[in-house]
Amino acid sequence: MAVSPVSFQGSKPDWLKVRLPGGPEFFELRRLMREQGLHTVCEDAHCPNVGECWGHRTATFMILGNTCTRACGFCAVHSGRPTELDLAEPRRVAKVTKTLGLKHVVVTSVARDDLQDGGALVFARTVEEIRRLCPDTRVEILTPDFAGNWEALAVVVEARPDILNHNLETVERLSDRVRSRAKYRRSLEFLARAKALVPSLLTKSGLMLGLGEERPEVLATLGDMRAAGIDIVTIGQYLRPSLKHLPLVRYVPPEEFQELKEAALGLGFGHVEAGPLMRSSYHAHAQVPTGA
Repeated sequence: MAVSPVSFQGSKPDWLKVRLPGGPEFFELRRLMREQGLHTVCEDAHCPNVGECWGHRTATFMILGNTCTRACGFCAVHSGRPTELDLAEPRRVAKVTKTLGLKHVVVTSVARDDLQDGGALVFARTVEEIRRLCPDTRVEILTPDFAGNWEALAVVVEARPDILNHNLETVERLSDRVRSRAKYRRSLEFLARAKALVPSLLTKSGLMLGLGEERPEVLATLGDMRAAGIDIVTIGQYLRPSLKHLPLVRYVPPEEFQELKEAALGLGFGHVEAGPLMRSSYHAHAQVPTGA
């Protein structure tokens, strides 16, 4: 695949331009989240797709507060010392899931290294509450690595989510600079262990492009992911949240994403989504392999 660098100068290319969020469904969902005291990664991480997703009454819940104990170089979520642990949060997430009539719900969180289990018990209770109120809803969770606490991982897996997602984010060479405290090999082990605990569990991970990675590194990362038994992969464009975050090296053109998607499918992944605006939770309901 020939690489076509696009210089990071001036305005975003046309393929990254989106409409500003608005409309009755968007404002109604925002009201509902505020009313229930819930956070979404859609807002806190400045997702470019928030207008489209909220307009269709879909959102990714962010549990365990909105203050992350890590300060990853790519992420817009506020970092610092968390001050809250709301054990009633799982029930409220389930209540809103039922109110919205969601058939596929995604639950993520900030990293909570201040907690012994990294928040695993709250994740498990959230899955259980959704199952109780919405038995026909597919539950996807996007978790941190729980700092390599495998007992915490087991607690989450034993709650039987349908999909467990943990993002590698980038290639091994860049991982330490991009992901605060997280380790590339530990993330792969995390996903492999999850699959070993419950072989029927669908596992998922995602990559960002545009941070300076090279094509052979991306292909090697996809190979590592497949060797860890990962079923679903998402590949999207890194967008710099602010000047204090990691610099954007280049915009990756849509045709390069398509070529990477084809290469990943050739490795045997059950489902691959790739594109400039792709995020791990974007159109998550459509990312389930056929027959799963």
